[in-house]
Amino acid sequence: MAKTGHYERWREDFALVQGLGIDVLRYGPPYYATHLGPGRYDWDFADQVFPELKRLGIAPIVDLCHFGVPDWIGDFQNPDFPALFAEYAGAFAQRFPWITLYTPVNEIYVAANFSARYGMWNECLASDAAFVTATKHLVKANILATEAIANVQPNGRFIQSESSEYFHAVEPAAIKVADHLNELRFLALDLNYGYDVCGTMYEYLMDNGMTREEYHFFLDRNVRAVCIMGNDYYATNEHIVYPDGSMFVCEMFGYYVITKQYYDRYRLPVMHTETNNRDDARLEKDGRVWLEQQWSNVLRLKNDGVPIVGFTWYSLIDQVDWDSLLTENSGHVNHYGLFDLDRRIRPVGEAYRELIKTWSGQVNSGLMCLRK
Repeated sequence: MAKTGHYERWREDFALVQGLGIDVLRYGPPYYATHLGPGRYDWDFADQVFPELKRLGIAPIVDLCHFGVPDWIGDFQNPDFPALFAEYAGAFAQRFPWITLYTPVNEIYVAANFSARYGMWNECLASDAAFVTATKHLVKANILATEAIANVQPNGRFIQSESSEYFHAVEPAAIKVADHLNELRFLALDLNYGYDVCGTMYEYLMDNGMTREEYHFFLDRNVRAVCIMGNDYYATNEHIVYPDGSMFVCEMFGYYVITKQYYDRYRLPVMHTETNNRDDARLEKDGRVWLEQQWSNVLRLKNDGVPIVGFTWYSLIDQVDWDSLLTENSGHVNHYGLFDLDRRIRPVGEAYRELIKTWSGQVNSGLMCLRK
């Protein structure tokens, strides 16, 4: 947010959103700078931006935790995190009682994977035990925050933005590995929605530190009735898997096939909560082609009876250092935005604006994501 200049140019950025015809925006306050300690909050930035969104008629889908926590909490291994986060979520809802749409914790699977299996973010651990711990704390935080917000805003709806993955076995010897990974991709949503996992996944959880009591916390809670399942899809979401667990990216099925798998598992309303591709006409699938492809997948799902309620392009403004997943502070600009860093519209931005104009009244309004 700082590298894109949003903290200084947020009024201009919101005007760009409005100019595209977008009336729903995935957006959140900076958690690291807002939650100062137990029961202590700095609402200065939030008190500026959210009233402006309300004035402009843009409904926020409020993203409260996006891949990290304030330094004083530590990381996702902290067992106090779920209760502390729920307190924060409840306090936010009390301060802005008119807001009804939330993503309490964004992409739990990715946050736990990169923090506790790949050793890249937050706790920088790389083990199954650390991954299970991070996952259970993140999901518990999401559930407790959902309940805390619902106590304040009974009309609240909660969108679980989750990476929709698939793992393809390259040969018969890789099937067992791919099967495990294909169950693991569901784990965060399984726990969040109280879906009873398969026997081998239950053994995996017990072997890596989850207790029976903790597992039953997730089975016994029920937030499904107020949830929309958000599926994020990029060209990097599908993987060819080798017997030793190594893999490489290879887009094969696409958003339709993979999202249908998730819908058949949970039977909840669906939102396409993130996608993009680089806006470069030299690519076989540049931003405009990718936008058309994703939108066609959304329409096909809707026509085939899947209750899909929204579509999101991430992001409004070009990104910085996402090519290294923020592990390097090199200032490298990634051209995935609808606008560049000077706030000049890109061709994909023009295509997105036209898509919204053309389809307005035929399907739900255009949705997009400003931050990640």
